Amino acid sequence: MSNSLSVVEPKSLAHVRHWVFDLDNTLHPADATLWDAVGARMTDYVARLTGLPHAEAEALQERYLLDYGATVVGLVQHHDADATDFMDYVHDVPMLELDANPGLRAAIGSLPGKSYVFTNGGKDYAARLLRRLDLLDLFDAVFDLQTAGFAAKPHDRAFTRFLEMTGVDAARAAMFEDTPRNLEAAARFGFSTVLVRHAEGGDHRVSPRLPYVDFETWDLEAFLRGAA
Repeated sequence: MSNSLSVVEPKSLAHVRHWVFDLDNTLHPADATLWDAVGARMTDYVARLTGLPHAEAEALQERYLLDYGATVVGLVQHHDADATDFMDYVHDVPMLELDANPGLRAAIGSLPGKSYVFTNGGKDYAARLLRRLDLLDLFDAVFDLQTAGFAAKPHDRAFTRFLEMTGVDAARAAMFEDTPRNLEAAARFGFSTVLVRHAEGGDHRVSPRLPYVDFETWDLEAFLRGAA
């Protein structure tokens, strides 16, 4: 299999001057240890807040993630949770298994125009993770869930706020994401869309092509070198 796969032809990214990246599982490979730790802390927080048994707390956590784009949004709306306290607690995890990728840094740095991070994660977590990856200084802005006023992707309000606050022109922007439903929303706003895939259990099969995905890649660094 080639490192990068164009899904829709003859589209290109030659017009793009705004490069918008999701953070987790996009700018770094999917890391089970990191996300097991985050997920476990989320479930623990939900269980303590609601008094639910562990299994029911985990199910509620997942339901709010699907309904609102971020678990914390549902907890704030339905349980009067302290959003900042939640974000601080669940993201207090070690990142020792994540390393800087000089090749990816060089590829992002060579892109024409401006680069952004658009994440449903928290402000401090995003900054800490990007520093760990040695990428923070490459981005013109990091648009996190708190900056968005807790409007989360894939909801339109999150995209509207991102565009308004950054000045990004969606018609000249590309969005890189590992979550297809976030790209479906991005496509409605006029972004070119790139689905970043990761192998799970050694399975490299490509899923059925999605009409709102313009490109698909297994190797973000190689894809960006080609785009630049």
